[in-house]
This record gives sequence, structure tokens and C-alpha cells, in this order.
Amino acid sequence: MLNTYTYPEFEYQQSREQEQGVIKRHPVVIIGAGPIGLTAALECAAQGIPTVVLDDNNTVSIGSRAVCYAKRPLEVWDRLGVAAPMVEKGVSWKVGKVFFKEKLAYEFDLLPEEGHKMPAMINLQQYYLEEYMVAKCASEENVDLRWKHKLLNITQHDDHASLVIETPDGVFTMEAGWIIACDGANSDTRKMVDGEFSGQFFQDRFLIADVVMKSDFPTERWFWFDPVFHKNQSALLHKQSDDVWRIDFQLGWDADPEEAKKPENVIPLLKQMLGDDAEFELEWVSVYQFACRRMDKFRYGRVLFAGDAAHQVSPFGARGANTGVQDIDNLGWKLKLVLDGKAGLELLDTYSEERVFAADDNLLNSTRSTDFITPKSKSSRFFRDAVLRLAEKHEFARPLVNSGRLSMPTPYVQSSLNTDDGTEFAGCMKPGSNCADSPIVKDGKDGWFLNQIGGEFEVLVFGDAPATNTVSFNGINAKVTVVGRDLEDKEGLLTERFDGQQGAVYLLRPDQHVAARWREFDADAIQAAIAKATCQH
Repeated sequence: MLNTYTYPEFEYQQSREQEQGVIKRHPVVIIGAGPIGLTAALECAAQGIPTVVLDDNNTVSIGSRAVCYAKRPLEVWDRLGVAAPMVEKGVSWKVGKVFFKEKLAYEFDLLPEEGHKMPAMINLQQYYLEEYMVAKCASEENVDLRWKHKLLNITQHDDHASLVIETPDGVFTMEAGWIIACDGANSDTRKMVDGEFSGQFFQDRFLIADVVMKSDFPTERWFWFDPVFHKNQSALLHKQSDDVWRIDFQLGWDADPEEAKKPENVIPLLKQMLGDDAEFELEWVSVYQFACRRMDKFRYGRVLFAGDAAHQVSPFGARGANTGVQDIDNLGWKLKLVLDGKAGLELLDTYSEERVFAADDNLLNSTRSTDFITPKSKSSRFFRDAVLRLAEKHEFARPLVNSGRLSMPTPYVQSSLNTDDGTEFAGCMKPGSNCADSPIVKDGKDGWFLNQIGGEFEVLVFGDAPATNTVSFNGINAKVTVVGRDLEDKEGLLTERFDGQQGAVYLLRPDQHVAARWREFDADAIQAAIAKATCQH
């Protein structure tokens, strides 16, 4: 029980198939109703795919858990119609400060430019996030959320999988065309398919303390190396909703996690930091250990893994849940095309290809952050402290400071689905990159570019309108959107960010990523790029 939040209890209901004793086959079954499983349900609903979501519990996550959600996942949730209450309730921020001892060593801005709908980051307790998504799922006809349904076993067949499920009313069997496993780092589903999960466990432990207090600390991310209130260790502070502040303390290798969590040990640490006279209430305490691991592949037959079930990173950099949301963003449209018979199973293998590439990028950044925050040798500690001292006055040292490289989307620059550029373009909108947002006008109303695309292939044209409004390949239709005819580039930012010189053409994937781009409209080239982006070339 928390001081600032009352946990909902969702009603268990016996399904009709269990009641009638029949075995029903569902197109998609999702295991786990955490942030990634719920995102998967909403993504499938947006694609018109009926899904069943199974969770062995009947409430939202206990404790604030993940609290930092980045711009790209917020854009995904906005496309799925659930971001607005998250942004409204959450604490938006973009500035981070790094201190060495008592001095400010480095400051960064995650979104220095204007013209984006979503903030760089919000801080929001995970239970709120899940509550909003559960409510959205309840309004979707294609989502069947089943609480207190525990997966016991999976048997895979050529065209489906059989699942044995335990409920308060006993055990029954159901079938799924596909399973999306979103059941966390200790995934039982992964063990059922003998999925390989390898990587590195770190000895370092951190204490999380959620503290309720009124404070004039700014809504920024503050990170200390070797502060006077926690000598030779690190600490982190940032604000959540309801005047709850997340404070992390490095504990060291020898700390006893159970002892460290006791209030009589936590409160003195907090008073050292906040002052003896500070008024606060301890809301929630946990201890975590770093791990950087992933599965060898994210598709095992009919089972597709996402989020922590597929990969696990240390928490600094907020790369866990944010990365999992982007897994689902990548998977949903591919699964839809396969279910509709418009693409083969090879397309689902590119889910693993692209998201393993992204996972490796996150694991690399997470490992580097961990090594910088918790040096493993005297020489590493000497190097880190030298960097922090230099960063205070010298620009060249600041990129070396690493208090957690905060979550950014990984472009699929090496993806087999990309069509390589034939001519030069300026800017960052290379094939494999997620599209940048910008303000636009549509039908006389102010809006945002990302709200106009997504869910299907689209051709974006800068300049004169082509003779056709659709380019089609094998039943896949890509609508043509012309800047200046179908929408107005209100401030010129769309043209600038896409290097939209007269005649420029982009093929955009259903997940708002660039598949290909050209300097002139060529229907044959666009069809070939759609074929490549769907593994049919």
C-alpha cells in the first residue's frame, strides 16, 4: 500500500471457452500485462488483430518501477491513442545535470530544438502508465484482457501453438496462431521454448527510494559522482508525479540488499542528502542489480519475444521499457501482413534482425554507463574522475561523461528492408530511421506530422503531385501524401528535417520509419522498395 496511490483490483472472469470446455484458436495471444504486453495489445488492436492478453496477477505493477519514458515511445503511444493522459500526469523534462563532489561538471539538453509534439522525457510511475493502458484496452473490441490466467506450458505445431492455462477455476487449453511473450526478465515463456538468454551480471547494486516531499528542486535529472552526502559512491534524483521523488543510492558490492531496504537504514541516507530538517515520507524502497543480457534471437517458432523477456539492460539511461515499446512498434505491422497473407514468415525474422541490432546498441551503451558509474579498477576510477574534473571547464571532455546515455531510438541503418540512397540527402532521415515530427496544418487545422502517418505504408512527396494517389504492390497500398496539397508545412520544419527539396519522395513504413527515398517520383522504384521492405524482392 502506498501513501499516494491505491492499487486497483481487476476482476477475474472465466472465459466462455473454458466454461464450455472447447479449444479455441486465437490469432494472437500475449503473455504479460505490463507496459510492453499492453502496448502489444493496443498495437494489435490498431492493426485490426484480435488478441487475448494473459496475466497471472490482477493489478498493475507494485512500486513505481520504470519511471522515465522517452520521446519515441511517447510518439508510439500517441499513435495508439494513449499518450495524452501519460503526458498530462507525468513530469516533463529535458535538462540533466551531472555533479562531481559539490561542483556542476556537465549539463545536457535532450531536446534543444522546438517543433515536436512530445516532450524529450516524462517521469511517471509505472502503475499510472499501466492503468491508462488497461483502460484503453478495455475500450478496444479486439482486446480480451484476462486476469489470473497463468501460462503453464506451450506446445508448438506447424501452424499454431497450444497453451495450457491455469485459472482459479482450473486448467484449460487454448490455441494461438502467434504468441507475443512480454513476461519480463524472468520470463517463464522463454524457459518453455528453451530460449538462450546470455550476457553479463554486474556486482553493483543500487537502492531505489521513492520519497514524498515538497521541494524546490527543479524538474531536472540530477546525478552525483562522489557527493559529500554519499562519499565514494553515486546518487540520482528526479521528480515523479504526486510530489514523489525518485532517489537512487549506489550501495557497493558488499551490501546486503535486505538490510539496505530497511527504513532504519534508508532514512539516515536520505537525511544525509536532504538535511536533518527535511520533511519527507518514505513511499517505496527496492534494491536492484545490474544485468546486460539478451536472447540469441527474438523469434522461436510461433513465439515472439519483446521487452525484458528478450533483453535486459541496467536501468541507467532508461532503456528498458522504452526499448520494449519500440520492439512492439517494429513487430505489429509485420505480424499484420503475415496474418493477412501479404508477406511470408521471412518478414517476422526481420523483427529479430532489426530489434537484436537495437538491443545490442542498448546493451553497449548500458554497459559503458555501468562501467563509468561504477569503475572496476583504480585506473578506471582515476580516468573517470579526471574526465569529470575536465568537463567542468573544457568542452572536449563533456561527451566522455556517462551518467547513463539516455534512451534514444536506434536507426536500423543496416536493415535488409532498407533501399539504399541513390543520391545524396542532408539531415538524419536515412533509410531505417524513425521519422522526425514537425508542426503541420491539415484541413485548416494545426496538427503534427506524426499524427498523419503510421499503421500502413505511405509515400511522402515534396513538390508537384504525381498522377496517382496510391502506389500498390501485392495487395499492399501506399497512400501518396503531397506536402502543399494534403498538408501544409506550417513552419518549414518538415521540409528542413527531411531535406525536402522540390521533387523529393519518401517511402514510409507503417512504424513511421523511412524505408527509401529518392529525388523524384518513380512508381516502379517505389513498388520495388515496398517489395524489399516486406521481404518479397
